[in-house]
Amino acid sequence: MRRIAGAPARGRTQDDSPIEVKQRKQKPVKTALLIMHNAEEARSIGEMLKQQGSNSFTWTHAASMAEGEKHLAGSLADVVLLDLGLPDAPRLEAVRRVRKIAPRASIVLHCEPNEEPKAVRALRAGAQDYLINGQIEARGLMCVLNSAIERKILEESQLKEERAQITLDSIGDAVICTDLSGNISFLNPVAEGLTGWPLKEVLGRPLAEALRVMDATTRVATPNPMVQTAKRDQGSLPLNYVLVRRDGNEIFIEDSVAPIHDREGLAAGSVLVFRDATVARALAAQVVQLAERDALTGLPNRMLLNDRIGQAIARARRDKGRIAVFFLDLDGFKYINDSLGHPAGDKLLQSVAKRLEYCVRNPDTVSRQGGDEFVAMLQELQRPEDAGLAAARMMEAVGEAHFIDGHDLHVTVSIGVSLYPDDGQDAETLIKNADTAMYQAKESGRNAYRFFKPEMNLRAVERQSTEEDLRSALEQKQFTLHYQPKFNLKTGAITGAEALLRWSHPVRGFIPPMQFIPIAEYSGLILPIGAWVLREACMQAKAWIKAGRPVRSIAVNVSAAQFRSENFLPDLFAILSETGMDSHALELEVTESVLMNHPESTAPILKTLRKAGIQVSVDDFGTGYSSLSYLQQFPIDALKIDQSFIRRITTNSGDTAIVSAIIGMGQSLHLRVIAEGVEAVEDLKFLRAHACDEAQGFYLGRPMPASEFARLVG
Repeated sequence: MRRIAGAPARGRTQDDSPIEVKQRKQKPVKTALLIMHNAEEARSIGEMLKQQGSNSFTWTHAASMAEGEKHLAGSLADVVLLDLGLPDAPRLEAVRRVRKIAPRASIVLHCEPNEEPKAVRALRAGAQDYLINGQIEARGLMCVLNSAIERKILEESQLKEERAQITLDSIGDAVICTDLSGNISFLNPVAEGLTGWPLKEVLGRPLAEALRVMDATTRVATPNPMVQTAKRDQGSLPLNYVLVRRDGNEIFIEDSVAPIHDREGLAAGSVLVFRDATVARALAAQVVQLAERDALTGLPNRMLLNDRIGQAIARARRDKGRIAVFFLDLDGFKYINDSLGHPAGDKLLQSVAKRLEYCVRNPDTVSRQGGDEFVAMLQELQRPEDAGLAAARMMEAVGEAHFIDGHDLHVTVSIGVSLYPDDGQDAETLIKNADTAMYQAKESGRNAYRFFKPEMNLRAVERQSTEEDLRSALEQKQFTLHYQPKFNLKTGAITGAEALLRWSHPVRGFIPPMQFIPIAEYSGLILPIGAWVLREACMQAKAWIKAGRPVRSIAVNVSAAQFRSENFLPDLFAILSETGMDSHALELEVTESVLMNHPESTAPILKTLRKAGIQVSVDDFGTGYSSLSYLQQFPIDALKIDQSFIRRITTNSGDTAIVSAIIGMGQSLHLRVIAEGVEAVEDLKFLRAHACDEAQGFYLGRPMPASEFARLVG
């Protein structure tokens, strides 16, 4: 490679600049930078380059490393002839500095004969070749320089290939390359893992042998995308395609396919980049599920229900058919939620959801609206009566015991039904009217269903107005308490009073309790209203007792929502402490249904009340379904016979027998028996004859303001 030539040394004239550029008559093809301390040697080498004509280099001389770096910073050089004996960059330092500022330039070292071992070491530091001073001739010089440039180009090409290989092996996507015939030329490790085929086994084989792709639904294989894409700029597989792995398992894939071109721009094959989309598709499906399904029960949510009802209406309109919409609200769910906790309540809702689904056909829909409200939609209804049968079926299914966390939970459901096209032309109207009918089912005693009727809307508007007014009634002090006296039937003395809520509306006037109490219970307003009643009654009773009035006790009605509230006992004792009321003078009245619906949670509350000296009486006794065994176990103090029986004790033999039985049962259980609704002297005589303990009613004394009651008791 090196040839000895004794080329004469030529010096630099005074007109030459430190960095001298020699112009050539012929067009140059390469550039060389000579960083050499000896100017004569540099000029000699430059003359040799000049002698090569069309194969010559343009060359520039720099007398120091600093000058060379300055040149390289502003101009590119194909090759740098670098003197190992530079004063400002000796030996390997010179190579490192050139490589740092001109990483793509080839480096050929110029050294003295005794420096050849150093030149060999410099090759390992990044130089491509070296020349020995005194052993250089023109043709050999050209061979060395051109060879160094080619070697550098080859090194860079190999480095690019290595980097490309590392990149392809490191990326998270699978990469497969093919030639024009569709035969595999490359697989990266990710592609090997996803397909199950190693590169060595499929190299040169048709793509279809390693990449079996088909439609997930039709199971039809896709044509070779590589061959088709080689004729276009790019492409991709349909989204619903799966890759069949070597082991037969299938995964969804997402891909992009592009052609490979050679240096002349001609198609040379294709590259397919794809990834496992199974998880992504599952996440996308989960997002859709969350958007359209209730997270707790998995039922369609409000949005999906409205869409399905809209579709059902369109079909019914086309086929002149009918659909039914059911609005369902669980009776007593809140009590279970409050007493057993939200986890048990959630499991109960899940159980109800499953049972409702069993009650409908595949084309029909059951949806959870939130809380304990559900909506069902039945399509292709043959007769309106079929909707009633479906509602009864739902009531029966929901009403059966639900075994939750070791408890047999009983819950009923109130249902409102609306029909298309009679009760609405769109989903929103049908659901609203079914909701209105459901409320009527609640008012009729619950555990019932009602069909929507147009006049219900008037009642719904009135109910909405009443609810809105109720929200401000407390703040505006529109409520008052009246007190109805209770009498001892043996002595005729007043034993106490029952506190009864009255609402005087500034515009609508007196509003009967039966008109607003159910609305307060349904809306949840009964909790703050009930707390106000309890506090007001305790304050009044405390004032009477302090004034020496002979009032032994004050009775306050406690709603089911209050009794089941988790704050019932803490709030009750806080009111007693706040008002200074003697707990022994307080009597709480609760209905049979409150006690019997959840006896396992009722007993601890009653025991706490008994321990505090608070009396408990069972209100409206006889209208529910009390269990005698529970009455024996529960720590209660009195039974209060419902007024519906008292009003007919002298005219209806059945009621006479019931009242007599209740009085006898109370005596045997050592419970006080109180008769309410006494409106005639005959009623009073009967009760005294049968040894009833206490009574109240219009005949004995109407409910009256606190001031009147104070005068009554003296």
